[in-house]
Amino acid sequence: MTQVVWRAEDRYRGGDAGAGIDTRHAFSFSGFYDPGNTGFGLLVACNEERLAPGAGFDTHPHRDVEIVTWVVEGELEHTDSAGHATVVRPGDVQRLGAGSGVRHSERNAGTDELRFVQMWLVPGVFGTAPEYEVVRGIADSTPFALPRTEAVLHVRRLADGERAAVPDAAYCYVHVARGRVLLDGTALDGTALNGTTPDGPVLGEGDAARLTGQRAGRELRAEGGAELLLWEMHAEPAYG
Repeated sequence: MTQVVWRAEDRYRGGDAGAGIDTRHAFSFSGFYDPGNTGFGLLVACNEERLAPGAGFDTHPHRDVEIVTWVVEGELEHTDSAGHATVVRPGDVQRLGAGSGVRHSERNAGTDELRFVQMWLVPGVFGTAPEYEVVRGIADSTPFALPRTEAVLHVRRLADGERAAVPDAAYCYVHVARGRVLLDGTALDGTALNGTTPDGPVLGEGDAARLTGQRAGRELRAEGGAELLLWEMHAEPAYG
């Protein structure tokens, strides 16, 4: 089992300040390329977006990628070439399966700043028909199995001191959308993992942990309350 912690301040800063767009990338993206940081498991993008009122991304294309969006604050307006027009709010999970190709736009539909996390994953099959769905008000701890992939999203909203299990998976990605959590630093036998103490690293807002080869027994504990996005992944991308 291994773990790598990426702090919010280490993300690549992108976007367009003049257009009211502030983007923070976890992986190589757009004009930023690091050959040692192109993805983790099936995850190839985890972007934190902050859009001023009226700001957004004009219509642009995607193909053969599963795009999952979680709104932290504000209202996200989505339109696409398949005729979908929706407003996504905090608590909703939006999924756009680009498949053989789709065009969409995203914009801040509200009067306050919009903050959302957008995650891209590589599907297990290519060239399929585009798909779109929104799960409204997903309940805490309800797993969202991402179609066409070997990935499951777990959304956790924890009160102070409450615990959440780390998924048992080959790859687990933990993103802190709000608050702070402590990542238990011990393995199943109680020994420290990679030199950490039993009280492992504290993850704050925007921080992430990349966990490889996880087995049952590790936990996250909220410090003052937290909202977490946990990706459970059982494969790496396969092409061809």
